[in-house]
Amino acid sequence: METQEIYRGRLIDHIQLVVRDLKASRTFYTAVFEVLGIPLGGDGPDYFWADELFVSSRKSRAAQGVLTGRHHLAFQARDGKMVNAFYYAALKAGGRDNGRPGERPYHPGYYGAFVLDPDGNNIEAVYHGKAKSSAPFVRITF
Repeated sequence: METQEIYRGRLIDHIQLVVRDLKASRTFYTAVFEVLGIPLGGDGPDYFWADELFVSSRKSRAAQGVLTGRHHLAFQARDGKMVNAFYYAALKAGGRDNGRPGERPYHPGYYGAFVLDPDGNNIEAVYHGKAKSSAPFVRITF
């Protein structure tokens, strides 16, 4: 058996979005992930994935023929510049504005930007300001 590695955060194991137009979603998320420094983990004719996010077409076996509807997903950014880059890359790749980059009232230092993906999901990039983190991610090898 080949050794595999996955990287996981603390709360979410994975999220699946079932989309109408896989090609449009792949274009959108590939552009967003590129500026956030997140590589695609893999893909196939009816899906692609990166870290905890799995995106599939309605015809995928994993989708069971049902669209997922609207969701809010927030991706972590290293700084405000990365939030800005996310926003403009998302717009260029078919996203729609849902909140320009800027400070938000959620807590001091919260800097975020919001876009709607091709299926209307509210996608955010957020930088929480200067903070200490125990680790950038958890690496699991099996």
